[in-house]
Amino acid sequence: MIWSDAIAAMCSMAVCILLFMGKLESWHIYIANSINGLMNAFQSPASTVAVRIMVPKDKYSKASGMNSFSSSLLTVATPMLAAFISSLFGLQGVIFIDLITFIFASVVLLFFIRIPEKLKKETDNKHNIFYGLKEGITFLSQHKGIWYIIISMAFLNFFSRLTYENILTPMILARSDGNNNNILGLVSGILGIGGIVGGLIVSLVKLPNNNLKLIYFSAAFSFGFGDLLMGLGQNSYIWCIAAIGASVPIPFINAGQNVIMYNRIPIEIQGRVFAVRNAVQYSTIPIGIILGGALADYVFEPFMLSDNKLALLLQKNVGVGAGSGMAVMFLCTGILGFFISIIWYTNKSIRNLENN
Repeated sequence: MIWSDAIAAMCSMAVCILLFMGKLESWHIYIANSINGLMNAFQSPASTVAVRIMVPKDKYSKASGMNSFSSSLLTVATPMLAAFISSLFGLQGVIFIDLITFIFASVVLLFFIRIPEKLKKETDNKHNIFYGLKEGITFLSQHKGIWYIIISMAFLNFFSRLTYENILTPMILARSDGNNNNILGLVSGILGIGGIVGGLIVSLVKLPNNNLKLIYFSAAFSFGFGDLLMGLGQNSYIWCIAAIGASVPIPFINAGQNVIMYNRIPIEIQGRVFAVRNAVQYSTIPIGIILGGALADYVFEPFMLSDNKLALLLQKNVGVGAGSGMAVMFLCTGILGFFISIIWYTNKSIRNLENN
């Protein structure tokens, strides 16, 4: 975790140096972000396994809730803090604070947190770097229930990123009076606050023992209530309610999945399995982001501006004009996400995890 953060911090330092020299260009940012993403591929499984080692078995869901709480808190607070610091000290000030936080986090992790490290077997050193990947894939191929949970999360990530990641902003701006940035900021803030509230509930309240229901019923609620209402809504009040419905269940989904994987995967290979999980589960996110924009521009928006009978019928529910096509996209992801969540819950291999 420290090495991953250190390399990411070096990227920030390189950006800062280029900025001072007046040679910073956009492609430098792309490279820095790519390296940061690569480092996260190492850090995320390591931190997930560290939680598993340090947290008692009956506190897995609470730890997951705290993680969701902190992530959502950062989602809400970081942009405001960055804008404030940037207005006072410029981009150099933001990068300087970034480096200070890295030093602080590394010192805490190195000197104040004790993670019991398990020694590797001598035979592990004889294998190449791809052996861990193979071991993780082999484990998942032999445990279909866990594998199908990961695949189902990849599907749900795809549908959520079709809309929330890049369609929500232009839809709200197009459907609010005068491209109202205040309404956009309010809805975006409520999405983050919903994640905070969900994380606190997971952390403080005893959850049901059936983690599969926790995962798939929470996902169905998020899509069925959040996405549908986001598409049908035409004012800030409805959008804010939809944002709460969409975001509060997310920590419950994460908690249920983490508890199942912590309990079912041997500690010796958890890092490898979590790495494979992240690769598969998050691989659909960029696809959804790219496809969502293309579908909005070239399919749904032109369709809703046409005289097609279905378009005229949908206009009675979502309204007319710019943004109505993106609203229909929310209706589609809401319906599809709801039913796919329920269908995955009925999967025989997944349901067998309840009995074993």
